[in-house]
Amino acid sequence: MRICNEQRDRLFAALVTEAAQCRLCPAMAERTAVLSCRNGSVQARVMFIAEAPGRQGGDRTRVPLSGDQSGRNFERFIHSINLPRTDIFITNAVLCNPRTVTGANRTPTDCEAANCADFLRRQIEIIDPPVVATLGRVALAALRRIEYHALSLREAVGSVHEWNERLLVPLYHPSPQVLASHRREAAQLRDYRQVARALGCNR
Repeated sequence: MRICNEQRDRLFAALVTEAAQCRLCPAMAERTAVLSCRNGSVQARVMFIAEAPGRQGGDRTRVPLSGDQSGRNFERFIHSINLPRTDIFITNAVLCNPRTVTGANRTPTDCEAANCADFLRRQIEIIDPPVVATLGRVALAALRRIEYHALSLREAVGSVHEWNERLLVPLYHPSPQVLASHRREAAQLRDYRQVARALGCNR
């Protein structure tokens, strides 16, 4: 069921408050969820879902994919398809920044992703984007908790798939480590063109 803009704003504001109060993950009990109006437009036609806020990125700036090299790479990729941040919504499979005991970023655990799954589901329901683009393996796997898919990142990257009554484009994460070892910039730029293609199919 489609919701009006006023109702969407109200539901999103309530979700932001609830996420800020969440303490389900013991290792991140002192962290604050990176979810606010700074994530982007709640009327966005495309939602990008990354893994988790970075220590020097979203956890510091309170804006997903900003303030670090991953964010700068992401900006370059979306600009390559003429997609400004004002037209998109960005979130994470896990809303808080997971760290090691030494303070470094770490991959979220399955339990942490499960704890955040309902927040992700509700973001998708409220914003209701016709296109969802996942950034990395963790984000793609997180969607399985909402509606099952059998996609693997290696095989599905840079292609358009139907998922949960919308279009899904799996992408690699824009981190410098991924660009250096898994998916070079030229390939990622090609992948992002599929996001533009998916948006064109939903005009």
